[in-house]
Amino acid sequence: MMERRMDTALLVLLMGHLAAALEVPLDLPQPPTITQQSPKDYIIDPRENIVIHCDAKGKPHPSFSWTRNGTHFDIDEDVNVVMRPHSGTLVVDISREKADHYEGVYQCTARNKHGTAVSHNIVIRQSRSPLWSKERIKQIVVQEGVSLVLPCRPPAGLPPPIIFWMDNNFQRLPQSSRVSQSLNGDLYFSNVLREDSRNDYICYARFPHTQTIQQKQPITVKVLNLEAINDTMAAFYNETDLFSEDPVDERKPTFLIPSGSSSSHTVLRGQVLEMECIAEGLPTPEISWIKLSGDLPTQRMSYLYYQKNLRIVNVSASDAGDYRCSAKNMLGSVHHTIHVSVKASPYWIGGAPRNLVLAPGENGVLTCRASGTPKPSITWAMNGIPIANSPKDLSRKVEEDTIIFTDIQMGSSAVYQCNVSNDHGYLMANAFVNVLSEPPRVLTPANKVYQVIKNHRARIDCAFFGSPIPKITWFKDSRSSTLDGDPYIQHDNGTLEIHTAQARNSGKYTCAARNMLGIYENHVYLEVKEPTRILKQPEYKVVQRGRSVVFECKVKHDPTLVPTMTWLKDDGELPDDERLIVDSDSLTITDVTESDGGVYTCIMNTTLDHDSASAELTVVERPDPPTDLELTDQKKRSVQLTWTPGDEHNSPIQKFLIQYDDSLHHRGHWHNLTEVPGTRTTAHLKLSPYVHYTFRVLALNAMGFSRPSFPSRMFKTEAAAPDENPKDVEGFGTEHDNLVISWKPLTGLQSNGPGLRYRVMWRQKAVESDWTTVTVSNNSRFVVSGTPTFVPYELKVQAVNDHGVGPEPAIARGYSGEDLPVAAPENVQVVVLNSTLAEVHWDPVPHKLIRGHLKGYKVYYWKERSLHKHNPYHMEKLILMFSGNHSHGMVPGLHPFSVYSFNVRVYNGKGEGPVSPTQQFDTPEGVPGAPTSLIVTNSNLDTLTLEWSPPHDRKGRITGYTLKYQPVNNSNELGPVEELALLANETSVTLPNLKYSTRYKFYLNAKTVRGAGPAISQEAVTIVDEALPVSPFGNVSSSVGEDGPLISWEYWGPEKNVYVEYMVENSEGEQEWQKEPVNGSQNVVLKGLKGGLSYRVRLVAKGHHDQPLHHSEELLVTVPAVASRQVDIATQGWFIGLMCAIALLILILLIICFIQRNKGGKYPVKEKEDAHTDPEFQPMKEDDCTFGEYSDNEDHKPLKGSRTPSNGTVKRDDSDDSLVDYGEGGDGQFNEDGSFIGQYSGKSGSRDTAEGHESSEAPSPINTMNSLNSFV
Repeated sequence: MMERRMDTALLVLLMGHLAAALEVPLDLPQPPTITQQSPKDYIIDPRENIVIHCDAKGKPHPSFSWTRNGTHFDIDEDVNVVMRPHSGTLVVDISREKADHYEGVYQCTARNKHGTAVSHNIVIRQSRSPLWSKERIKQIVVQEGVSLVLPCRPPAGLPPPIIFWMDNNFQRLPQSSRVSQSLNGDLYFSNVLREDSRNDYICYARFPHTQTIQQKQPITVKVLNLEAINDTMAAFYNETDLFSEDPVDERKPTFLIPSGSSSSHTVLRGQVLEMECIAEGLPTPEISWIKLSGDLPTQRMSYLYYQKNLRIVNVSASDAGDYRCSAKNMLGSVHHTIHVSVKASPYWIGGAPRNLVLAPGENGVLTCRASGTPKPSITWAMNGIPIANSPKDLSRKVEEDTIIFTDIQMGSSAVYQCNVSNDHGYLMANAFVNVLSEPPRVLTPANKVYQVIKNHRARIDCAFFGSPIPKITWFKDSRSSTLDGDPYIQHDNGTLEIHTAQARNSGKYTCAARNMLGIYENHVYLEVKEPTRILKQPEYKVVQRGRSVVFECKVKHDPTLVPTMTWLKDDGELPDDERLIVDSDSLTITDVTESDGGVYTCIMNTTLDHDSASAELTVVERPDPPTDLELTDQKKRSVQLTWTPGDEHNSPIQKFLIQYDDSLHHRGHWHNLTEVPGTRTTAHLKLSPYVHYTFRVLALNAMGFSRPSFPSRMFKTEAAAPDENPKDVEGFGTEHDNLVISWKPLTGLQSNGPGLRYRVMWRQKAVESDWTTVTVSNNSRFVVSGTPTFVPYELKVQAVNDHGVGPEPAIARGYSGEDLPVAAPENVQVVVLNSTLAEVHWDPVPHKLIRGHLKGYKVYYWKERSLHKHNPYHMEKLILMFSGNHSHGMVPGLHPFSVYSFNVRVYNGKGEGPVSPTQQFDTPEGVPGAPTSLIVTNSNLDTLTLEWSPPHDRKGRITGYTLKYQPVNNSNELGPVEELALLANETSVTLPNLKYSTRYKFYLNAKTVRGAGPAISQEAVTIVDEALPVSPFGNVSSSVGEDGPLISWEYWGPEKNVYVEYMVENSEGEQEWQKEPVNGSQNVVLKGLKGGLSYRVRLVAKGHHDQPLHHSEELLVTVPAVASRQVDIATQGWFIGLMCAIALLILILLIICFIQRNKGGKYPVKEKEDAHTDPEFQPMKEDDCTFGEYSDNEDHKPLKGSRTPSNGTVKRDDSDDSLVDYGEGGDGQFNEDGSFIGQYSGKSGSRDTAEGHESSEAPSPINTMNSLNSFV
């Protein structure tokens, strides 16, 4: 037996690939397959028609039949039952028959010539929601603290109802660890309390199938304390259920359910395991759970009803074992063990049997693998008939859960049923064996395009069919090799998988299906797209209410995919609000409100992928003002203030500011009192006496202060003596014989009571004397008269009010008034340090002679005269102030070689004292200033003469001059220096033996005995010969630019005044040179020169007024005849307009002449007149192109479309066009069609008729004439 089972297993393994379920195309012969059927346990609503589903497919399409309770159900005999066309679904009309008449077990059969498929048994049951049986429920009276169970006992329904407890107002009764509902619906009280008394404990049962709710009669519970019960209530108790008569004490827990110390529970695999433990006790016990034989499945378990219910979903065999629940309070604990057994109704192992498609001569296997607890039995049927009763087939062999087919042949197609059952249920499945011989085909649509995101998994389908099963081969693009290795994975169903798709994987793919009967190819395409990525994510924002905020969300995506941007708020749609503006890459929220706060998510979707990013918006605002101000703990000088903070608007409160208003002294003005941290809502306030306080509180967060709170009630403090005295007490004099005592007065808050006044006290410091006291009010100073001059005093100022005096005041010190000093500094001396600095010394004036606060000493000094006869003198006095008790000082900034006078005096706060005797001192000589001028005269071939003036500021006696000079070449490089000493009385010198045509630089300074002063410099050039001076210009050139000739040069002369001169060549008369300044540059553009002329140009350097001019060589510059800036007249607008006007006038004249020449026989009017042979017609004059005169005896006819005056005449408007303006004719005019209308004789009707049928032989220029008459 064991060997046979091993052989079977080996055969199944070898032929497993043949058992793969193939989807047989519906155009090929195949047995029926059930595609839809009603559930096994089918509960119906009795108010609706019954629909029992059964659909199947097959080729040919199957027919259907039904059995009911195991016997054939003849549908045709029941008028209430209809089978849907092309289906086996039954529809039962219950309008004429009750639904319960059709309860039973139904089974559907679908058959065609290739086999028969059957459905599982469908048990039809009617849903039921019965009413509660009527009962009289007595009032329940219990003692406080005992346990209580309120039974529900709902009626049995189908399916079972859902139980819940409510009151008369349809509000769920509150439940807790003390009061909870059990699995059967009863309401358990671990212990009752007085507040459990009520008369509306109502149990409701909701039947989900019919959506009906049934209500039990209300239960009344009365909880009493027996110690307070009066004996007169005994009669009432006789008619009620009283559960306890003894006083209830605290007790350890006991279980109400389950009973005993252990119990057992059986559950089926895959279902829900629910265990409960409800205990009573006082205090209320707590429930806990453990699994004795292992760990609790935390991922699949949950606690309900305050841990009294342990619920495990999707139960498996591992959940079997012992579970223990424990109830515990402060007095003890109790335990209960629940043994759980897990059974299993049959379930598939590896799935239900699959259809088998075989070619003639192939082998195959049908497998029905299932398990269960207890182990299920397996039976086979073929076409709905037990396989033992089916026709024999030599190619078929049944081995328990397997049917083996060997060398199968055509005609062996059938549907096999596998039934697996045990005590807890059954499984039934159909699987057909279809014997076909078919070449391969690919069912995936041709040229299908697959799109996938880069780096994602790509799967390309190749759904195929064929018998024998085809072999699938994949190729890419050129088909150079098969795709059977990395990175490609080929699945059994033909799908080609690329685990991580890259751009190089894009292209054309070919799927080839091949079997012994042929080959089939199908082409599909793979496109690998770039992923969608958010490059700039929205950022966390904190914004104040009323402002705007922008969330950016910039995205990169594949350009061939169409993106869609979606914004969410808190994972929901954005509010429909015009303040929210969605752009292509941003979300803007204007006028932000608090409701806008939340998490905003931008989602960029394409047809293939998406990316998202989120950011939070926090809306902040200044806090709301505090409320509910309350004053407590009131004392004489303190009070406790408490308040309730307002909404902080997402910004924490940093601190509270407490302010007060003193309605007694300063009503309406709020003052800051103190601050407290934002975490506190109370403050102990220290107060001053004699103040009427009103408090308010402000809250501060990052956005600023809130509005003030409403004021608190008024709190008045009692008056008291002052706590402090005035500050800043000072004493000083305004006159030499008085003392002014001043102080900073107390504020109303500091006065502490009414009648505030000040006690002022003073005495001389150096004299033993008593304090002099005076009391003043409403003042901050007091003047003491008749005091000695500048005497020190001790001062005190004390605050006094109607309730007492302030503390002992501190002593301040001051002086009486000052007077002018009465002595001058003595022993005044001076030391001259150098030609510009002297030091003055003196003996300080004794303090008693200063008669005031010593401020310092002043040195008055002035220049009497200069010791040099050429320098003038002046008497301007200067003052130097030396603060403090100095005895010497420096006098800077003196003039050398001068006589100065000075004196010294002391000064105090009142003024200056007497002057010391005036003294004089002389300053020594200093270094002279630079010579006043230096000029060059008599510039010859090799000599130059220099003239100069002495320094203006000589600062001593001039002892001589020093002259230095050196040559300068064209590149401004200096040559060797020559030095020459000159006498003091010289003012000119001639330098011989100089180089001709050379530029020299000269330096001249004056000297005294103290040394040489600064130098003055000058430059000059020697000449080639006396007749032709050397020019300081070189490399003079010109070029022509757009603005005029550009003149460039080099210059090395000393003269600063350089300019360009120019004049026209060969000009008649004595034309003057025109000048153009160059402003220090070495090039200039000569503007405004006339084209076509030649100009003489030269450069000029002008030195001193008595020096000759230096000229460059003349340059001949020719200005082109047409400069580049000139514009051709033919392109000017005014010229083009003039030419157009002339041409237009000529055209008008030609048209007029053309009309006159052709009037004789070219227009319809002429033909009409010829037809009427008007005797008054006069021919056109050929010589002057004018018309003859016309006469008309009839009334004047108006023009077509014109208005006729009331007198019947036609008046010519000034704007009418008429040939009278151009010729000698009469009142002829043109009609709207361009024909000429004159004053003719005859009837107008004939003319109109002729005009309507005739056409001119040549195009008429009259319309053109009408459009141009404004030019004439």
